Amino acid sequence: MNLYSTLNRRSGFSTNRMPSLFKALAVLRQRRALARLDNAALADLGLTRADVSRELKRPIWDVPSNWRG
Repeated sequence: MNLYSTLNRRSGFSTNRMPSLFKALAVLRQRRALARLDNAALADLGLTRADVSRELKRPIWDVPSNWRG
């Protein structure tokens, strides 16, 4: 059983909002992880510190279109 189904069954959270919340939290975690990478790891990904800085300044709801709805 995953957290989503547990929250849905036990606490009555609305199921239509939870996926959006989980996606927003995933974006936050991924952006924080990106910020922790060293320059060598960023170079392996083809990114620069400037790219990372731009990504970190984006609002949490600004995600790839395939993540939406």
